[in-house]
Amino acid sequence: MILPGFPDAAPLAGLIGGVLIGLAAALMLIGAGRIAGVSGIAARAFGIGSGSLPRSAAFAFLIGLPLGALIVAGFTGAAAPNFAGPVPLIVAGVIVGIGTRLGSGCTSGHGVCGMSRFSQRSLVATATFMATGFATVAAMNALGIEVLQ
Repeated sequence: MILPGFPDAAPLAGLIGGVLIGLAAALMLIGAGRIAGVSGIAARAFGIGSGSLPRSAAFAFLIGLPLGALIVAGFTGAAAPNFAGPVPLIVAGVIVGIGTRLGSGCTSGHGVCGMSRFSQRSLVATATFMATGFATVAAMNALGIEVLQ
């Protein structure tokens, strides 16, 4: 299925991925009693955040994220993204890291887990993430900046 204006979109894969992310978040909440916010889990894994999740479990979760993607890519032959270089990724990562600390969570924590619990803070945070993303893409397009090659 090709979506108009999005020739590389894969809506079925996106749907399946979304269901699996929701399932993983539900299992984390039911099994460990924790919200599956990746920034908080990463902070716990690297000892810069507190939480009841054991550090070993936090590391296992973080290792599982790219490992799962690699397994799926191995079965589907999904193409790897081709970025312009490490500098935009490092700058973006630092900005996202600062934003997640200021917002007390990241897109996974607020967008997936918080929104499903009707958290007002998560509704505001997710709306802010989305608006900032739209504005950033619009500004980059207007300036002719292309990060993906």
